[in-house]
Amino acid sequence: MRVLGIDPGTAITGWGVVESIDGVLNPVAFGCIRTTPKQSRAERLKQIYERLVEVIEEMEPDRMAIEKIFFNINVKTALSVGQARGVCLLAAAVTGVPAYEYNTSEVKNVITGYGRATKSEVATRVKELLRLDVIPRPDDITDALAIATTDLMTRAVDSLPCDQSRHEC
Repeated sequence: MRVLGIDPGTAITGWGVVESIDGVLNPVAFGCIRTTPKQSRAERLKQIYERLVEVIEEMEPDRMAIEKIFFNINVKTALSVGQARGVCLLAAAVTGVPAYEYNTSEVKNVITGYGRATKSEVATRVKELLRLDVIPRPDDITDALAIATTDLMTRAVDSLPCDQSRHEC
């Protein structure tokens, strides 16, 4: 299973592809899509869309995992992130890749075991889980890898056979 994780943003959209082979997580590729304030909003969104379609076509993910909007940010930021999320979801739909959404606390809980973990704690754990030499920068890339890893780890737990001696099925 190969998952493309997305941390959407208008200035920087982080992406990371993680693969699970026999339960072992492997980073395949990661990077970010940068736009500049000199571009119009429409040009920035078009650039995110087009580059993400290229990433999807090159990486051939089985699914996309994307961060949900965190509503404790200001309205202007939420609107901007929402627009970037929209073009990322459009890229998934146009290329036929199913998309799944995760909120920040879900990602933190799956990656670190604590839903209020700091960015630094999440980044350190992503580095460990994916056996990376360094924490990828900018943070948007690490966040995207965390989202992809969350999807894979969540799906792995969901697919475990039920142990009827310990759980009701």
